[in-house]
Amino acid sequence: MYKWKFYLLLSALCCASLNLHADIRLPRLISDGLVLQRDTPLKIWGWADPGEKIKLSFRGKNYRTTADAAGDWSVPLAAQPAGGPYEMTISGNNELQVRDILFGDVWICSGQSNMVLPMERVKENYPEEVRSANYPQIRNFFIATATNLDGPAPDLSSGSWKMAKGEDVLGFSATAYFFAKHIYDRYQVPIGLINASVGGTPIEAWIGESGLQEFPNLMSTVQQNQDQAYIDSINNLPRNRMRTSEDAGLAASPKWFEEGYKPIDWHPINVPGYFEDQGLRDFNGVVWYWKEIDIPQEMAGAEAKLFLGRIVDADFAYVNGTQVGNITYQYPPRRYTIPAGVLKAGKNTITVRVLNYGNKGGFVPDKPYFLTANGRDIDLKGTWHYRVGEVFPPVQRSGGNFSRQNQPTALFNAMIAPLQPVRVKGWLWYQGESNSGNPRPYYDLLPALIANWRKLWDQGPLPFLYVQLTNFMEVDYLPVESNWAVLRDAQLQGLQVPNTAMAVAIDIGEWNDIHPLNKQDVGVRLALGARKLAYGEQDLVHSGPLLETFRVDGDRIVLQFKANDSDLALSKGDKPAHFAIAGADRHFVWADAEITGAHEITVRKEGIEHPEFVRYAWADNPRFANLINEAGLPASPFQVSVFPGVDEIAWNGKKCAVSLTYDDALNVHLDNAIPLLDSLRLKGTFYLTASSPAGSGRIEDWRRAAADGHELGNHTLFHPCDASRPGMSWVRPEYDLSTYSLDRITRELRMTNAYLEAIDGRQDRTFAFTCGHKAVAEGTFIQEMEHEFLAARAVRHEMHPIEEVDLMDVDCYSINGQSGEELIQLVQKAEAEGTLLVFLFHGVGGEHNLNVSLEAHRTLLRYLKERESEIWVAPMRDIAKHVQHFQQAK
Repeated sequence: MYKWKFYLLLSALCCASLNLHADIRLPRLISDGLVLQRDTPLKIWGWADPGEKIKLSFRGKNYRTTADAAGDWSVPLAAQPAGGPYEMTISGNNELQVRDILFGDVWICSGQSNMVLPMERVKENYPEEVRSANYPQIRNFFIATATNLDGPAPDLSSGSWKMAKGEDVLGFSATAYFFAKHIYDRYQVPIGLINASVGGTPIEAWIGESGLQEFPNLMSTVQQNQDQAYIDSINNLPRNRMRTSEDAGLAASPKWFEEGYKPIDWHPINVPGYFEDQGLRDFNGVVWYWKEIDIPQEMAGAEAKLFLGRIVDADFAYVNGTQVGNITYQYPPRRYTIPAGVLKAGKNTITVRVLNYGNKGGFVPDKPYFLTANGRDIDLKGTWHYRVGEVFPPVQRSGGNFSRQNQPTALFNAMIAPLQPVRVKGWLWYQGESNSGNPRPYYDLLPALIANWRKLWDQGPLPFLYVQLTNFMEVDYLPVESNWAVLRDAQLQGLQVPNTAMAVAIDIGEWNDIHPLNKQDVGVRLALGARKLAYGEQDLVHSGPLLETFRVDGDRIVLQFKANDSDLALSKGDKPAHFAIAGADRHFVWADAEITGAHEITVRKEGIEHPEFVRYAWADNPRFANLINEAGLPASPFQVSVFPGVDEIAWNGKKCAVSLTYDDALNVHLDNAIPLLDSLRLKGTFYLTASSPAGSGRIEDWRRAAADGHELGNHTLFHPCDASRPGMSWVRPEYDLSTYSLDRITRELRMTNAYLEAIDGRQDRTFAFTCGHKAVAEGTFIQEMEHEFLAARAVRHEMHPIEEVDLMDVDCYSINGQSGEELIQLVQKAEAEGTLLVFLFHGVGGEHNLNVSLEAHRTLLRYLKERESEIWVAPMRDIAKHVQHFQQAK
């Protein structure tokens, strides 16, 4: 019996031992329907037990390898020609098969929502394309949104290969589909699309940590996000609670959408249109819309489609009391199916419950509004009736608006890095809208992304093809400044990176939709770039006119465009339009332009004798731009400056700049100010007095603040002030600045700089005059500041435009007891006047006689966060560098 138990135990142990072996695992990408890059050596990779023997069988050959100590394995494959389908078997402790493998060209598609936007969204625009799509050799692998703040992930979280046929084509990115179809039709080579795109995301989320080394502010955010204690503190912030609905339309009996309801005290309103433009000023809440229509007998009982354009923000749609649709955010088109049996001959009601959370709410103009069934359409534009169901109270934002997908490296780590082992033909990139609020960094970020990806794949300068921002928003009839134009210019400058091509799209956007539906032209224009760069059609005209050089000829500027075997032409009109010109005052006016050669345009304006600037199509929506080439491709917007560098825009293109500075190294700065700043992703400048208790006693806290992007500034070693001034009796004799020698103050400043460098490792430093005093016994020491600091902050309640800022005597507003509303009024004044506003805080909720309350401080910071698209909030160090660059350029 004991022997039997022994064998049973031994058998159990053996089984347990066998179960400890890990199965061979393949990356999600290596799955049925896989497309691999042709004509290049590649590898198949995966994971297994350390030391496990792996056999791979493919096309009659067997390949063997062994998993390394980490469990990683890979098998090299020789270059394969285009073709397939093939099968692959991988065996070890288990056996896996990958079926229906093709070799062709693999393109990685990335960006934000315009690269996500699927064929399903454009099916009404391209019904024949959708109906007849039958391209089994065009395949798509869509990667679901995933983030990783810690570092590159080894594998994707999800995804599978789909063919461009039947219902599956509706899931393809429309841009990528039309690109692939054009390439496939021309070369008959299988095309694999790997779509790693996420709506509403900035470019920095798609760049790896090694690609952000030249961006210290972004790197500080990366490091901050790798601190789990910080992430936990963000996650523990109070969130805005979901509203408990008090909608009168849902509380009524019958409810306002129910079939038996008869509207009473409803008011007329036009659809389409925003209700803020029709009597509901600054309204956030619920508005019900109601319309009665007549349905003819031939439409009664039939399944129907209800087209309600676009609605801001969310809606519930009802027909005769039956809910037929609901969308929770503003961007998707409202295309709802009315089930058979709902419509009846005669009177029918359509009720739409619209929820608006901010900005203008209602029905977006210039969209389709109709009902269709059995080949008959009923127009729904015109007069409806409305009634307010609920008014939302103002929301106090908590500051906990941390979006993982918008963090630097977050999407690269989870969605790009796992693709690195795949060999590719190139990349497609459609992004930029989310960086338009602060477009200047894009000049550097786009080349950084390209370099980062090329280094990761190590396949040389593979083609990088991207889409320039389309025309969008209302038309301006006078020359204007435009963030979208600046970002388009940054995209244009990206062409300086070798082996890149840009699809210009300023002629195919929609003024009222950030997601224009003409994705066919976008895809084809990208394909033209691919044909030129990736497929070697050297004589192909793949781009519209691109400016090459210019010269000044008296009162005119002559523009010379690159000769690319296609002469200049106009898409409409008889003169080039949307050219603006300015003299040294940068006051732009519409210019007179004419084509004066096959590749030449001359621009002038009577009254401007010495032109210095020219812009073309410089607007959010340059509707009247008409410069193309004979191939029909539009010219990119551009700007030129006679004196290079003078086109620098004040305050990074924002209305004003605000710097939040905090003096004296107080505990409340670490305990109150920095946590709030961090929760709002704002950065401050903290002027440290090295000998203060919190300055010397909490060095690790200051080091952490500096690593998180806050500036540590010099506020001297002992905080000396001029005791001879009124109200300065508290100054100790040994720290009376009026008795200091120039040598002593210089030594103490340098000692403080050394102390600060030991904390943050930086040498670029700004200074704050203690008590605003600037003189020692021998006189002023301001001149010494120029050799030691980027800027020196004084204490004088003034604001100045960028041209007038004195970096060695920067003005600021010392705060003591003001309310949040009073602080906001200062910001609004800076916005109106385009100036620099520097706040000086001492106590924040206590610890100093000069104090701002926690509530006032919080109110100010929340306002700055809400206005970050209009206000540049930055540490003094960054502002000083910007002012210096601007003034030198001028």
